[in-house]
Amino acid sequence: MDPRIVDRLRCPVCAEPLAEVATGGAGALHCPRRHSFDVARQGYVNLLAGRAPHAGDTAEMVAARADFLSAGHYDLISAALAAAATEAVDRVAASRRLPAGEQAGARADGAYPLVVDAGAGTGRHLAAVLAALPDAVGLALDVSKPALRRAARAHPRAAAALADTWQRLPLADAGTAVLLNVFAPRNGAEFHRVLDPAGSLLVVTPAADHLAELVGALGLLRVDPAKADRVAESLGGHFTEVAAAEHRRELALTGPEVATLVGMGPSAWHTDPAGLAALAEPVRVTVAVRLTVWRPAPR
Repeated sequence: MDPRIVDRLRCPVCAEPLAEVATGGAGALHCPRRHSFDVARQGYVNLLAGRAPHAGDTAEMVAARADFLSAGHYDLISAALAAAATEAVDRVAASRRLPAGEQAGARADGAYPLVVDAGAGTGRHLAAVLAALPDAVGLALDVSKPALRRAARAHPRAAAALADTWQRLPLADAGTAVLLNVFAPRNGAEFHRVLDPAGSLLVVTPAADHLAELVGALGLLRVDPAKADRVAESLGGHFTEVAAAEHRRELALTGPEVATLVGMGPSAWHTDPAGLAALAEPVRVTVAVRLTVWRPAPR
């Protein structure tokens, strides 16, 4: 595991720093109080302090998501995140009074940017952000082991950890430059704790008409009309929204692609296969998401 990432990790039991040690297997992370966390042979480390509250996305859901994303259908989300993350890292660099044109990662004093994806899934969006930030390192957090197996291989400068984002995050205070949150739960207090005071939280949520064509035809779960209000409520007191933009495109999907799209989300459990078979190709589907940028409230 990249030592720059390990340097920002903290023991989920006692919050002490972690260090990587060699073992007979894939390795492990230890803290000074001798709490130990094994690195799985698939590349991710289990940083849960106790049992996971649930298993997260199944292997089938993760495989469907990997197939759908690899086709580029949600690349507009990755591109929007990469652009916003680049601005966020520049802001952190400016806050440290770096010389003009110097990258944050060029400093040897720990100023390199860490990008954390809370609820990372397969890690595709994190990988796109890291591709745009050549001096950054990234950490994918998720509770799904099938997702983490993929996220651990998503990018050479990324690592993956099993963690419950509703609990204390296994990260140092104020050590994260950019925090990604894409279609995932939000822990306002913990996000605030781990973010650099000049850092940014990038939240992606579905817009009202996201996948609207499939909602009626297949009985998909509808987008909560109060979604924006609930996001603000979950982050209120910890963050201030500083920017918001919608990103949308129309997809022309085959029947199997629609089935993959449905299979990668919670609607997989609610969709009638007969409805899928009845759709005429190409199936026009609107992708519509809202990206909001949040800055930490003063500590």
